Amino acid sequence: MGPFFEHYKEIIPDFSDFQESLQKPLPGHIRVNRLKAESGALVRTLNEKGIHLKKAMDGDETLFFAPNLVHPGNLIEYFLGYIHPQALTSCLVSLILSPKGHSSIIDLCASPGGKTSHLAQLMDNTGLIIANEPYSTRHVALGNTLNRLGVLNTIVTAYQAQEFPLKHQRFDYVLADVPCSGEGIFRSINKHSGYQGRDTKEGLTSLQKRIIKRGFDLLKGDGQMVYATCTYDPEENESVVNHLLKRRDADLFPIDTDLGHEPGLSEWKGERYDNRLRRTIRFYPHRVDSVGFFVARIGRR
Repeated sequence: MGPFFEHYKEIIPDFSDFQESLQKPLPGHIRVNRLKAESGALVRTLNEKGIHLKKAMDGDETLFFAPNLVHPGNLIEYFLGYIHPQALTSCLVSLILSPKGHSSIIDLCASPGGKTSHLAQLMDNTGLIIANEPYSTRHVALGNTLNRLGVLNTIVTAYQAQEFPLKHQRFDYVLADVPCSGEGIFRSINKHSGYQGRDTKEGLTSLQKRIIKRGFDLLKGDGQMVYATCTYDPEENESVVNHLLKRRDADLFPIDTDLGHEPGLSEWKGERYDNRLRRTIRFYPHRVDSVGFFVARIGRR
């Protein structure tokens, strides 16, 4: 097996620990949906069923490790919308955006709806969320998630994210969790595991750059955007954000989280990035046992 991602050896600290973490399966995480359930009562109910939850992070009563829960989708609590299986680092994206109630949000690439529904939960179903999903084939999954979890403040649209209309609305918050190569999801748990990278990286990074610029242009003057990927590749992460900083009056805000992370990179393959890229963060599976993620918090200067 492996080794995997050797070309990132110089940028991922404690690289041997990183590679060792890839030999373990992704752990189970669930998010308690406060729109329909109360965490304490749900934890007690699942505990009586032999499902023992462990808080995933201090200060949050909705995110849990579920180490012995193999098929959460089979639980009645899942069908009732009390819980949603979602990677811890995926949940952190919505927490970093941290929308206030009664605000307006656009989620540019919304399906299958985990982050959209989390944002609705954080807003207590107030305000307005535009859940934009370009591919109509993914609308059923998105609609099912929103309906099951009791989301009431969301409208689904079907524009290409990079071409979402600018003439009607500006938003308090923008989430751009963009299509990416998905390296952060990979775990090598058997001898047949192998990471198959995309052959279309160039087209992917071009799309990401178009989406981040459109997302920024959709912000109100004091609005905030989060750009996120579940990949390690600096060309899809720091390079894309750097592209925005060069072409818009954008700034990067610090990200406050207690979970283990590394700062964004200042250079890659001879390309030097704006020093502000150090304010972005990278989650690696040997620091946080979850999906690898990159997150940038963006606003106007």
